This record gives sequence, structure tokens and C-alpha cells, in this order.
Amino acid sequence: MLHGYIPANRFLPYLSWTDIATLDDKANTVIVLPTGAIEQHGPHLPCAVDSVISSGVVGHALARLPATIPAYAIPPITYGKSDEHLHFPGTLTLTGETLLHTILEIGESLYRAGFRKFLMVNGHGGQPQPLQMAARELRLRHGDMIIIMQDTFKVPNCAESFMDEQERQMAMHAGHAETALMLALAPDTVQMDKAVANYPPAFPCPTLSRTRPMAAWASYDFGPSGVIGDPRPATKAQGDAILDSLATSWAQVITEVHQMEWVTRAEPAWGTGQWQGKVVDQNDAASLLPPR
Repeated sequence: MLHGYIPANRFLPYLSWTDIATLDDKANTVIVLPTGAIEQHGPHLPCAVDSVISSGVVGHALARLPATIPAYAIPPITYGKSDEHLHFPGTLTLTGETLLHTILEIGESLYRAGFRKFLMVNGHGGQPQPLQMAARELRLRHGDMIIIMQDTFKVPNCAESFMDEQERQMAMHAGHAETALMLALAPDTVQMDKAVANYPPAFPCPTLSRTRPMAAWASYDFGPSGVIGDPRPATKAQGDAILDSLATSWAQVITEVHQMEWVTRAEPAWGTGQWQGKVVDQNDAASLLPPR
């Protein structure tokens, strides 16, 4: 079924439009969008890594929520801005502009439906900028909407506890953490016998960085494997622990977003009149329901 890792009862598209129109307290219901990518992740991992991880973490987080917390996932964005991996077959990429406008149009659809809390959990490190730009524009359009974008690993988790110092400082792609999580979420897609280690050279501008490169890069710049890190020590047990810690933290984030209040702006932003219009409301939907 379409929901994948998401619990079916937390998957918004499984509701009818009348169900959605009559939801209680939509303004404080959290809508969660996993964003990922389809791109090379070395010879040992599938190209779907980022989409699997963001969807899997969101699904496990939603499963931990008590029934009193209203939150739903919408279908993940599985294609991302992955042009840094274009040298490798299997990479499917959108432009940054296409991704930005996709987020804007999804956000507008949520707003028209009455939702005011929109959380994006991003699994791909190559695209936070267009996601952040879309979030800011949605906020400018709608001063009563809360839009949050954060990367999957940017919450408390135990991933680094399993890594040596080099991995913590230098790994960027298809290394220990992603491999361990894939062993937990989709072990049949992992080929550990093909795992290789590969790190970029020290960045030759130490004032900016003594570890990860600060200059623009493509993954092929660092060698033909596509790996930037060392996946070989990863185990399923480690992946289970990382997944547990991430799911716990994201469940807490969703709870806090549901409960949070934020600055609201009643005045319209410049140039947003086109976003106003008639939307079916609860009374319209209720009129279609059979009497109780």
C-alpha cells in the first residue's frame, strides 16, 4: 500500500475529503512531509536511501505518538535535487527550482484545507536550501502558518556513538550511519560485501575547515565509488538503536509542534492576494454526512 513505513491511521491521503474537512482543531494538527532523493549511494546501498530513511524515521516517530496528538504524514517526496551525483547511473534529479515550487504548491494545498502546521523531515543533504526557501515564502504568504524544515539527523540521536573520529569528522555520504539505518529499515537492499571506505582529502583552506570540504563539490570528485565515509563497521543492531533514537526525538518534535504557539501576522504579505479563495469548510462537509 501507498503508506509504506507510515502507520495507516496516520496517513492523510487515506482519509476522505469530508473526513479532512471535519477534522477537529486542524490549525494545530501537524502535517509531516518526508523529503528524500533517488541518487547513488555507493556500490553497497540502493539509490533510494534518502527516501527510505526519511520515510522510515517519520513512520516510526508517528507510531510512537499517543492518540491525543493529531498528526498525519503525507506521501513523501522521493525525488530530490541530486545533481551532485549526476555522474552515477540511477541518480534521478529535479532542479532546485522544481523542488522549491513543488513544496510551495503542497504547502498551499495544506493551507487551503485548513492546516497551519507543516513539518518537513529532510533525508538528503544536497537540498536544504530550496526547502528552506519554500518554507520562508510560505511564511511570507501566510502569517498564521508554521513551516519547519529540518534534516533527519539534526535531532538528538546516537549515531555518532558508533563512529570513530574520522567518520564523525569526514563522512558525508553512504557511510556508517546511513548504512546502519538501511540495515534496520531495508536489509534486503544492502550488499555489505560490496562496501568500501573512501574519504575526501583534507581541505586545503584550514581557516574555513580542517575536515569537510567548504568548496562546491560533486561526489565523483572524491573517487569512483560514490562513497564518502566508511560503511564497513555498520551493523543492523546499530541501525536499530539509531532508528530508535531518531524516532523518539522526532515524536517529541511532532508533539512540541502540535503544542507550540508562534507569532502570527494578520496583515497580508505583498502580492499574495491570488492565494485567497473559497474553500469547502466544516459546515459544507457536515451537510453531506448522514444524520447521527
